[in-house]
Amino acid sequence: MSPDDVEKLRKALAAEHAVLFAYGLLGARTSGSLRERVSAAFDAHRARRDQLRSFITARGGRPAEPDASYALPFFPSDQALAVKLAVHLESGVTAAYLELAAAQDVTLRRYAALAMQEAVTRSYAFRPAQPAAFPGMPAAATPPPSPSPSATSDGG
Repeated sequence: MSPDDVEKLRKALAAEHAVLFAYGLLGARTSGSLRERVSAAFDAHRARRDQLRSFITARGGRPAEPDASYALPFFPSDQALAVKLAVHLESGVTAAYLELAAAQDVTLRRYAALAMQEAVTRSYAFRPAQPAAFPGMPAAATPPPSPSPSATSDGG
């Protein structure tokens, strides 16, 4: 096992600790279907955290411990900001797993790819509207309206 792979695992674990902290806060500040999605995300990240700890200890490493508190990019004072924070969290954890996807161990690369796929899926599930099919591509121009029959007649 590469010491570099263990360090990548530790970074992914640190990201999961931060995400769990934030989702705990969101769970206390949301309700209804949003709270259900937040709780499901919390459970998924807790399972990932536990798996990462197991991977690290099985490879002779020492898992990163969570901090007592984490700084949030903004405070989720309403439902819209809670959704925005959840999307931000999933994007951040995706970036942490992207580094793990470069591990030497093929098992860890697969694990990271699956974790990224799940995080991106959760991120889109939180958004109220789905993004464009091809982000970054210009929107298709709408065709001009057809001329009306009276506009095409020559009046006589």
